[in-house]
Amino acid sequence: MKKVGFYEAKTHFERILDKVSRGERISITRKGTPVAILVPIAPGGKADPKLVIEKIRSFRKGKKLGGLSIQKIINEGRRYLKILF
Repeated sequence: MKKVGFYEAKTHFERILDKVSRGERISITRKGTPVAILVPIAPGGKADPKLVIEKIRSFRKGKKLGGLSIQKIINEGRRYLKILF
């Protein structure tokens, strides 16, 4: 990991960010003591919709609503909001 002093980091910040975006990790020091580390963000990418749906279905499996229907839960929420506002 490359070490860069605070003044150099401040002066050449754009150049340092370019290096970080290419995968390099950079430690910023103040008077020789490390105070921060710049690391690239891991690529996030979009999740596969089929995989997400499967995870939701497996999570829901075996879970009950205590005898309530979705419509009853929605109506109860609406009634509660009318009381508040």
